[in-house]
Amino acid sequence: MTDIPASALLSLENITKRFGPLVANDGISLSLQRGEILALLGENGAGKTTLMNILFGHYVQDEGVVRVAGKNGLETLPSGSPGAALAAGVGMVHQHFTLAENLSGLANIRLGTEALLSLGRASAARRKIEQIIAESGLTVDLDRRVADLTVGEKQRVEILKALYRDAKVLILDEPTAVLTPQEADGLFVVLRRLAANGLGVIFISHKLGEVLAISNRILVLRAGRKAGELVSATADRRAIADLMVGKAVAEVTRAPAKPGAALMAFDKVSLRQGASRQSLRKVSFELRAGEIVGLAGVSGNGQAGIAALISGLAVPSEGELLLYGKPIHRADPRALVAAGVARMPEDRQHDGVVGTMSVADNIAIEEVRSPAFSRSGWLDRKAMRARAQSAIAAYDVRCLGPDAEARLLSGGNVQKLILARVLEREPRVILANQPTRGLDVGAQAEVHRRIIAARDRGAAVMVISEDLDELFALSDRFLVAHEGEITDAGPAEGLDRSTIGLLMAGHSAAAEGLAS
Repeated sequence: MTDIPASALLSLENITKRFGPLVANDGISLSLQRGEILALLGENGAGKTTLMNILFGHYVQDEGVVRVAGKNGLETLPSGSPGAALAAGVGMVHQHFTLAENLSGLANIRLGTEALLSLGRASAARRKIEQIIAESGLTVDLDRRVADLTVGEKQRVEILKALYRDAKVLILDEPTAVLTPQEADGLFVVLRRLAANGLGVIFISHKLGEVLAISNRILVLRAGRKAGELVSATADRRAIADLMVGKAVAEVTRAPAKPGAALMAFDKVSLRQGASRQSLRKVSFELRAGEIVGLAGVSGNGQAGIAALISGLAVPSEGELLLYGKPIHRADPRALVAAGVARMPEDRQHDGVVGTMSVADNIAIEEVRSPAFSRSGWLDRKAMRARAQSAIAAYDVRCLGPDAEARLLSGGNVQKLILARVLEREPRVILANQPTRGLDVGAQAEVHRRIIAARDRGAAVMVISEDLDELFALSDRFLVAHEGEITDAGPAEGLDRSTIGLLMAGHSAAAEGLAS
């Protein structure tokens, strides 16, 4: 057994977990010290989620043991019991919050720790929570409904829930995925303060810059095994990426854009959702040939409306949407596909593929009525399989072949399948909505290369992403969404994360500074 320091809060020893023939975790060991922030990294399918589910009691390991600091040093944690994990001081904040939106922050923090009938008697709980807030800096209005809180405030409630239960170990899964840069910086201040008070943090993220900024140590998993550890102070992005993938990851380069004519234009476009809610208000911008426009913003600020309009799923309630200079008057996705507009949807599993259909069917699904795949009303299966075989080879879609069901593909391979379907037709206008969400660094680099190549052959591209690193890697020009309004931040050169973050938060001073 590995020697465990006296300051250890947590020890996972030789953890192995199998799902049939698949070995998800293969003899993984790690330890976490008091006051340490440990980053846990790895490609899709590397075993991170399985390992954390074992720690939190959702899964039972086949081999190995989990130990957590107790009264008598490290004590064995019972397997398969989230209640035991919580009682032992293990807290977890998931990427998708688990809050009751109709209750106050105070009620959410107490929920599950006391009988429901006692939730109204909150004086002792409030005193404890207010003390935690004072010590941690996790400022939040405890009496406001969670539905009325910002995303950053909701995350603070989640962390307070864990600390209220006396967590010694805090697991954070992609904690900055929906935060502005300023909110992420505020979170890091809090995490450093908590660590200084003795809390141990496991930080799971794909944002390598943030990992280097916040962590003390980095543990990398690859193919279910521990690939190595790095000291954050002496590590760099390239070393981390290479360790994650197992080989050198080629850097993606982007030459300056050469914008051409406007292929799609929004002219004072407004869009209503439902009877009263206005998701877009008088939005104006252009998508030009040979240019990538990045749309930044916290989720829910109008991006879905923009995506629906570009995809042909909606038409403006006011203003005009123009394609090649002509207004679009009705929602018709098929007509837009035929006109050379292509999309990579945000939810690739739900909106991007039909899971029970084959890879070949999904490659051809948007063109089944075209002469390439249809003759006299009959599908040309041979042509469809040939196109799929070519796409599988060109885009490295790892599957059992053209006849494999799409539901059997990993998320990264589903995204490559969609990328092949979109780009093989050489469309003139491309919507890439969250194009690399959840993908590992190797797959991200390949998607980015393909998008840049499409721009270079003359396509107009809009990239919608909540990952500012991705937007800065791809965008020639920035737009920022906030509460249904779009600010044109201008060329990417000369912009920084702070300015974009202020615009994402609705600070008009940042917009005025750009205008001047």
